[in-house]
Amino acid sequence: MERLDLLDGKRILIVDDEPDILDTLEDLLTMCRITKAATFEQAKELLEDQYFDMAILDIMGVQGYKLLDICNEKRVIGVMLTAYAMTPEDIKRSYESGAASFVPKEKMAEITTYMADIYEAKEKGKSLWWRWYDRLANHFEKKFGPDWQKDHGFKVR
Repeated sequence: MERLDLLDGKRILIVDDEPDILDTLEDLLTMCRITKAATFEQAKELLEDQYFDMAILDIMGVQGYKLLDICNEKRVIGVMLTAYAMTPEDIKRSYESGAASFVPKEKMAEITTYMADIYEAKEKGKSLWWRWYDRLANHFEKKFGPDWQKDHGFKVR
């Protein structure tokens, strides 16, 4: 059962260079307080000057991994979102770089579920990736094959 109440009032920074993605995520996250940024520079300034509970970061167009480093420094939960950098290496890099989740843009409509999972994991003292594999296993196995984690030396803990 989704615990969407865990998202109520959370301050979320959404960073993507595609305006339609920014607008769609804002529409999906009506229970949150949303701030949007379309460039690395805007996002960096916002992260340095304001408080956010979570940042949803596009990997490609806005230098998502550099922004994830800033999120980690500021103790902001980082969620990686991508359509183009969809490789096992990017999933592994996101995990090892401290992201709380890696969401393919084609699964963006379910973002509230993934975000609620992260807050529920925090509440229960579990890994932030606690439910990630269960929810997205079929998607990634279809894309990369059934042994993709083993083949790339990656395992969600």
